[in-house]
Amino acid sequence: MTISRKNDHLDIVLSGRATSTVSAGFERFVFEHVALPETNMDEIELGTEFLRKHISAPLLVSSMTGGPERAEFINANLATACEELGIAFAVGSQRVAIEADGIAGLSSQLRKLAPTIPLMGNFGAAQLNLGYGYDQAMRAVEMVGADALIIHLNPLQEAVQPEGDRNWRGLLTRIEQLARALTVPLAVKEVGSGISGRLARQLVDCGVTIIDVAGAGGTSWAAVEAGRARTPMQAEIARAFIGWGQPTADAIAEVREACPDAFIIGSGGIRDGVDAAKAIRLGADLVGQAAATLEAATLSAEAVIDHFRAIIMQMKITCFCTGSSDLAALRSARLRRVDGAASQLVGPATSRSMP
Repeated sequence: MTISRKNDHLDIVLSGRATSTVSAGFERFVFEHVALPETNMDEIELGTEFLRKHISAPLLVSSMTGGPERAEFINANLATACEELGIAFAVGSQRVAIEADGIAGLSSQLRKLAPTIPLMGNFGAAQLNLGYGYDQAMRAVEMVGADALIIHLNPLQEAVQPEGDRNWRGLLTRIEQLARALTVPLAVKEVGSGISGRLARQLVDCGVTIIDVAGAGGTSWAAVEAGRARTPMQAEIARAFIGWGQPTADAIAEVREACPDAFIIGSGGIRDGVDAAKAIRLGADLVGQAAATLEAATLSAEAVIDHFRAIIMQMKITCFCTGSSDLAALRSARLRRVDGAASQLVGPATSRSMP
């Protein structure tokens, strides 16, 4: 049943019927154009450090999933592309692989395809109330040779899914226990509704190293579950929440304010390299894309490479036209919020630490 559900999820996302009715919010911000950049675009440096490894740009292929055969093909394309580009890769949920002894396209083969890049394992927080703990976490890490582990938060999806796991009592304590025990950094991410500044602060205080806000504006898992509902009533319940969540742009800024030293990933509705640059400027250290990459990932590694090369070039042009020679300069570029008739200059994002 779990494998069938994962395949349903992929089909619905690929069909275009899974987008949130909430905007990610980046259109409310504009960079001040610098007509005389005084920099050489060919020398702009987007490289940064993540999980003690150098990456060529602050980009992450965010978690995607599916049934075994499709996941194997998709993950191989993504791993190959990320290695070629020198960017980070987070695998989809490893629950099926853990419980079925290594199936679902998640194995040491991924690390062989991507030997030098940051690679992140992943399973859901709800599993921590269903018997998962340190042993399963280390299995997820060792299965793919991961540099860090993601625990994903998807309470809305579980709530509207007929077979969802709805007992979330005590999970913050379990996350803290895992964070203190693991030998690799622990990341926590939402799946499309955002993480608040208050929760991010609690997670960081519990030992979580990386926060992926995964805000509203991209894939809506309520829309996905409405699309696979078995009855009209189930679909009606889920559809009411398609617009649920905090826009990604707002979530990034709020989490950065609450956690000045945390490592923050901004994902959820990142359309292009301009949005990615805005996410960095608002306080993200890394920018993730999932659904926007999925179609390319179902074709070939070359299609994924072409997709991200366009993103990287768009980021470089944004840096050039803001007079930013590198990411540090981009974080101080002049940015205005343009809600309504007035515009307001946004202050520079605060400093952060590297995991």
